[in-house]
Amino acid sequence: MKVIGLTGNIGCGKSTVAALLREREVATIDADEVAREVRRPGSPESARILDRFGTLDPRQLARLVFEDAAALADLEAIVHPRVRDLVAAHLAELDQEGVMVAAVEAIKLLESPLRERCDQVWVVVCRPEDALRRLSERGLSESDVRDRLANQMGAAELIQAADVVIDGSADIGETARQVEVALAGLAGGGA
Repeated sequence: MKVIGLTGNIGCGKSTVAALLREREVATIDADEVAREVRRPGSPESARILDRFGTLDPRQLARLVFEDAAALADLEAIVHPRVRDLVAAHLAELDQEGVMVAAVEAIKLLESPLRERCDQVWVVVCRPEDALRRLSERGLSESDVRDRLANQMGAAELIQAADVVIDGSADIGETARQVEVALAGLAGGGA
């Protein structure tokens, strides 16, 4: 099974690319969704989060951790190991089922050991004003966006690590064309 690591900064269009991959019958795993499961009340990780932060509310947690690098590191130390284990287990299941191509959508893929499981890294990039517009449509303030971006790799660093770069500022037709070309390259062994 070939594995695509799909990454990029917040608001750049990773979810759009993941949807385009699903339309092309690529199994996708969203690490954010897995993380939400891990943080769900009743999980061992949620108890540790409550002990450390006093809340499981996503908005309150975001305010706490995106303004404090040490707090973010603490939250990631609680959540990320379990997310990695669950994603790896899901990839193993997909492989056993005979799936030919899978994608892992993860904002911090390049900092994760999951990177080693990927045959290619696809980075979605976009103009900063597009990311800001998209995120404000999701209810984030400009300062919230800047706090989150400050805790992510810069676009140049992401691009340098990429096997494939997809322009998330392009219209959907052009983005779909880029996905098709990248999938053809993956199928042709272009890893």
